[in-house]
Amino acid sequence: MAKKKVLFICVHNSARSQMAEAFLKEMASDKFEVESAGLEPGKLSPLAIAAMKEAGIDISQTGLSL
Repeated sequence: MAKKKVLFICVHNSARSQMAEAFLKEMASDKFEVESAGLEPGKLSPLAIAAMKEAGIDISQTGLSL
């Protein structure tokens, strides 16, 4: 069975969509092909990185979103 494709979108792709992408990848990467995107370029929020680190997920290397 092919993986379902999921795209999380928010304005700057700096927090919510990045976090949602990471959580879904962590929970079900065998079932979903996951990406996140933003409508405008933005930098990943240090607060999002810290929150995900507390959850045991490293998103620090996702870098600049386009």
